[in-house]
Amino acid sequence: MSAYHDRSSSSWTFLTHHARVLLEIARDPEVRLRDIAASIGITERAVQGIVTDLHEAGYLTRERVGRRNHYSLNLDQSFRYPTEANLPVRVLIDMFTQHDFTKDQSLESR
Repeated sequence: MSAYHDRSSSSWTFLTHHARVLLEIARDPEVRLRDIAASIGITERAVQGIVTDLHEAGYLTRERVGRRNHYSLNLDQSFRYPTEANLPVRVLIDMFTQHDFTKDQSLESR
């Protein structure tokens, strides 16, 4: 086995947990925190902290609807890191929701 293969099987990814939580909420604005946690493989408490971070930074708002939360995303909010600060998070959301749309269409054509 090559050294490259050993490194490529490590656990790092390109997207942070914050990005993954934001994407899960974009896919379903009424998603439960426990479902997000199960989907991305982190604890419900970690998701709760991330949602709080995203809310405090202005990336989303929460509204209580009965026993559940409904989330609205601020897609015009810019990325936080200086090299991407001139881009809205809409770019990320659109990229992945377009991927979901294309994947769903290819499954329907089978």
